[in-house]
Amino acid sequence: MKHNHLLRFTIALVAAVLGAASLSSAQETVATNIDKLTFAEAPTGEGQSAGTSPSTAAADDGWHFVVAPYLWLTGVHGTAGTPTRELSIHASAADLLSHFRFGLMGLVEADHKRIVLPLDIIWARLGDNQALPFPNLPATTAEFKASEFILTPKVGYRLLDQKKIKIDALTGFRYWHLGQNLQFSPSRLGLNFSGSQNWVDPLVGGRILGDLTPKASVAIGGDVGGWGTGSQLDYQFFGVLGYKIKPALTLQAGWRYMYVNYRSTTVFDVAMSGVVLGVTINLK
Repeated sequence: MKHNHLLRFTIALVAAVLGAASLSSAQETVATNIDKLTFAEAPTGEGQSAGTSPSTAAADDGWHFVVAPYLWLTGVHGTAGTPTRELSIHASAADLLSHFRFGLMGLVEADHKRIVLPLDIIWARLGDNQALPFPNLPATTAEFKASEFILTPKVGYRLLDQKKIKIDALTGFRYWHLGQNLQFSPSRLGLNFSGSQNWVDPLVGGRILGDLTPKASVAIGGDVGGWGTGSQLDYQFFGVLGYKIKPALTLQAGWRYMYVNYRSTTVFDVAMSGVVLGVTINLK
């Protein structure tokens, strides 16, 4: 019935622009014929077309679920430390991969009509057990471990829902957890260190989803937040191209940039950017 309303609106708009009084009567005739055609073609039992079957209509009005695991080959640049002593950080994607110990990255999303509920997860653990301690310390080796957990749940509304393009307005928050552990061996002076920092940033953002061809698609989006609630500033943007190899399976590749400036007892002012490789699985 949405298509009937849209067609009536289009015909009325044309009539207003052209000022053709005769088109008004044509509008009523066409609209009446559309209603008759709609009821005539409505499925009534077995043998109906797949495009108008009750099961399809029920699926369109129900929940849809997507799982998209990905790998973010990111480099990190910026400063970290304390308000009185900051350390410059410059690590490429290859540097981080050489110290990678464990990780989990992925997007889970549930949609219902125009409501969208995406949840993004990044969890990574880095380590180095061959680090050299500072000179003049009574230790021969040092083991360093770092962990990062970023959780971004959002809720959104689909402002535009067309066959080839969709536009979503989103809001939510990003939870950050940074952990560090430094162990010296042998440790005789109690120099071992372990600490963590946690904060939450409110966010607003959006995204555009489009179909370039029946198999190729594009996704562009971003968000911004912080504003002193958790960090001073927290934002990201991304662009991803997709290629459908099966009806429910799409390969994706793109670029992602994320920046955060957190300053409290700990300073974490860094930008993370790099290539994103993943796959999207439509569960329903």
